[in-house]
Amino acid sequence: MPRGDKGAYTDKQKRKAQHIEEGYRERGVGKDEAERRAWATVNAVSGGGKKSGSGRGRKENREPERRGGRKGGSSMTREERSRAAKKGWQTRRSRQS
Repeated sequence: MPRGDKGAYTDKQKRKAQHIEEGYRERGVGKDEAERRAWATVNAVSGGGKKSGSGRGRKENREPERRGGRKGGSSMTREERSRAAKKGWQTRRSRQS
């Protein structure tokens, strides 16, 4: 099988890669790069193409799929973080007395 042939992947893996690629394309990533990232994610999640044989089943590692949503830090604004820090400081101060 030549390199890059996706024949060893299940239909589910192919669909998953297609959806991931579409998500990258919507965010402005180029077609080739989006496809590369999508297949890298599928490989990281499932360990590659379909594997035959008894006992070869493994749980999928879903962490690579979730990673993108957690990048970039807090969803709070600067003012919200500041307000929360001041409130915590006041609470700790009042409990010391």
